[in-house]
Amino acid sequence: SAPGSVAQVREAGMGFLRLAKTHDITIILTGHVTKEGAIAGPRVLEHMVDTVLYFEGEKESPLRILRAVKNRFASTGEIGIFEMTEKGLLSVDQATSLFLDGKPKNVSGSVVSAVLEGTRPLLIEIQALTVQSNYGTPIRMAQGIDRSRLVMLMAVAEKKTKIDMSALDAYVNVTGGLRVKGTSVDLAILAALLSSLRDEPVSVDAVVLGEVGLTGEIRSVPRIADSLEEAYRAGRNRFVVPASAKAKLRQFEKKEDVRVYYVSELNEAYDLLFSKESSLQK
Repeated sequence: SAPGSVAQVREAGMGFLRLAKTHDITIILTGHVTKEGAIAGPRVLEHMVDTVLYFEGEKESPLRILRAVKNRFASTGEIGIFEMTEKGLLSVDQATSLFLDGKPKNVSGSVVSAVLEGTRPLLIEIQALTVQSNYGTPIRMAQGIDRSRLVMLMAVAEKKTKIDMSALDAYVNVTGGLRVKGTSVDLAILAALLSSLRDEPVSVDAVVLGEVGLTGEIRSVPRIADSLEEAYRAGRNRFVVPASAKAKLRQFEKKEDVRVYYVSELNEAYDLLFSKESSLQK
């Protein structure tokens, strides 16, 4: 059969499968991905193997992420985080410190949020930049998040805050090369965009967390208490979170050095983050 055809890939895969079972050994097959991030070639091979792992990372970052997208023997969604050093690839135990390493203080367009990677909560930095567009169609560029989600969130922000974003180019980046697939960073994305637009920084100790709906409501996210616990261990003590999660976060209200700010709508979050009279700014 022709090289790379479905028939050839299937037969080669079956040959490796028989070899592994006959000799009770592990066989690792390596390949490459397309520009869209999917495994290149016929997908028949993915159905034959026990585990599919993606090795991700940006060229400019020393961090590399090993992500399980298929696993017959354990859960998927788990990740391993590694750092490329002069000694080779080393496992990273304190990933939060690396993802926030070098984060500038008191600059606009930078917000800290939290994501769940499998069972592991991580603090990440969301960066945003807004500038006047010099072209007919404004640019919407996103790295680390879904671009269509960015477009939707900007539409919600424009509707609810009455701020015209139609003539702005918008760029959003998740530092460290991490790809965020959930909705827990929705509010942080908008906070970073509005911070850049106003050229006003968000409080340096703040962690912003929550899903934003089409009507501007702020919704809770899975395992939010675990995310805030990770943030507290990392030295953060001001949390902007959905009001619907209040019952899950009672333990943080009892900590004398922690301040929890509950918001239920985007306008409420906007006033909290950027109003001069807001207690978050004091």
